[in-house]
Amino acid sequence: MGSSVTARSETGERGLLDTSVVIAQDVVPLSGVLAISAVTLAELHFGVLVARADDVRAERLRRLSVLQRRFDALPLDDAVAASYGRLAAAVVASGRQPRRRVRDLLIAATAHAHGATLYTRNPGDFAGLERLITIHPL
Repeated sequence: MGSSVTARSETGERGLLDTSVVIAQDVVPLSGVLAISAVTLAELHFGVLVARADDVRAERLRRLSVLQRRFDALPLDDAVAASYGRLAAAVVASGRQPRRRVRDLLIAATAHAHGATLYTRNPGDFAGLERLITIHPL
């Protein structure tokens, strides 16, 4: 598709897909204007490179290729960097350590900077951020 979003639906709601969603095989189709973060692409590239079995590597590479054709990942830009600082501070305020969740926080910061709902299968990874972003567990 070669764009950062899928076709706009009737709702037009913006959504960012967490890595946990794009690797899942049982997610129902979502409506709205959907995107992925460059962090998700980084995680998927890593997954391809560390796969030990050829068949697993091939499947991961296939899925990565599909995602790259469908989405231009949203970059880590100045707005995402500012959102990251705000979200990391919120994690500290909630008594958690942001260093353990840097990639999750960068994905959440991408959603925050773009005013998007974050779709995830791991809502606990984003505990303490509920007042700053909309988290939609799947």
